[in-house]
Amino acid sequence: METGEPADGIPGSLTLTSTRGRVTLAAVTLGSGIAILDGSIVNVALKVIGSDLGASMAQLQWVVNGYLLALASLVLVGGALGDRWGRKRVYLVGVAWFLLGSLACALAQTAGQLVAMRFVQGVGAALLTPGAMAIIQSSFRPEDRGRAIGTWAGLSGIAAAAGPFVGGWILDHTTWRWLFAINVPLCLLVLGLAVGAVPESRSPRAGRFDLAGAVLAVTGLGALTWALTDATTGGPVVVAGGAGGLAALVAFVLVEHRRRDPLLPLGLFRSRVFSAANAMTLLVYGALGVVFLVLVLQLQVSAGWSALAAGLTSLPLTVALMVLSPWAGDLATRTGPRLPMTVGPLVCAAGLLLLLGVGAGTRWYAVLPGLVVFALGMALLVSPLTTAVLAAAPDESAGVASGVNNAVARAGSLLAVAALPAVAGLSGDAYLDPEAMTQGYRVSILACAVLMAAGGITSWLGLGRRR
Repeated sequence: METGEPADGIPGSLTLTSTRGRVTLAAVTLGSGIAILDGSIVNVALKVIGSDLGASMAQLQWVVNGYLLALASLVLVGGALGDRWGRKRVYLVGVAWFLLGSLACALAQTAGQLVAMRFVQGVGAALLTPGAMAIIQSSFRPEDRGRAIGTWAGLSGIAAAAGPFVGGWILDHTTWRWLFAINVPLCLLVLGLAVGAVPESRSPRAGRFDLAGAVLAVTGLGALTWALTDATTGGPVVVAGGAGGLAALVAFVLVEHRRRDPLLPLGLFRSRVFSAANAMTLLVYGALGVVFLVLVLQLQVSAGWSALAAGLTSLPLTVALMVLSPWAGDLATRTGPRLPMTVGPLVCAAGLLLLLGVGAGTRWYAVLPGLVVFALGMALLVSPLTTAVLAAAPDESAGVASGVNNAVARAGSLLAVAALPAVAGLSGDAYLDPEAMTQGYRVSILACAVLMAAGGITSWLGLGRRR
């Protein structure tokens, strides 16, 4: 047996120098990277999809939000199922489900079908995403987990940032359907790597599955998202939907407080670091979800850029995360998470303010400075955030802790994408009018800068000086 391989199936014995350790890390990083990529890859194609399928702005929002809704509302379920039934098993099921959902998206013939299949695709993402981090936490030796987590966090951030660029390149050479069809061979590769290499693990404290909590979480997020997306239409039905969503989320918290084996262990939030890190996640990822939605639309509709050119705006973020994530992780180790998680969002806010002037006739050299500043801020915060969240939770709750943070990140994007375009006046087919698009873009970017700044302030007030 190669040195560093698990002995007799003992959890927590993999090393990054072993072949099995490297293949395991590759399998979970690639799988979760595909799921994260699909959260942003469609943004650059929304204009083309809208024209091809005759979709309204609300339907385009649901092309994004159908996926995010399933991911945000079920990612806790995915983490809990992995802890109970086996993290490897649930991860493999999630990858296979995601493959089938991606194929169905590629074959959709109407906007309604695409929205429905995006929800199906999101269910697969919800099963595999928390399992990836839980597998790392439970499979690798404690001394190797930091590097493994840093690698996963950096590459996951790159996947999120690369979405518009990859989407733009695909649109320039094929059709939007290949945005989803390309997932099929990638998922097959992940399944081939994971079946033989990834060790199985479960939580020794897993109890009965919390069905009531799962139903309330899905109902609450679904109703609230629908109400925010259709807010411009008004009416008693929309108001009732929003009120019902809020009531379901309140009921979810009350139910979780009383259950012996809750879907969301509220005790995790007794950790000041865990609570502050997740509050910052909600604000920062809410802003991130909106930024690349409105930026790529603005560049195509108002500035006249091609899909590929608009997609290239994510390249600075991709490069920054690739190069600087390990350095940011080391900085957090030396100083504690407070400094990078405070400065990072504030730098992002400054970058967004530099992007406020994007409009008709804007050239690449006017966009680049804001993108670079924004990318530096994101690179500074991503890796320390992931490490802080997992360090604040016990090892046996790794799946749940990862699920919570993923749920918070996706819920932030979900609610912001549902609410901000409507508040900014981008309803119906207004996004096709350059003047209306520019006005809505500037309101949205300014709101995102405020959210980023609030995330930095939250980190400063909520995180201790050192771990």
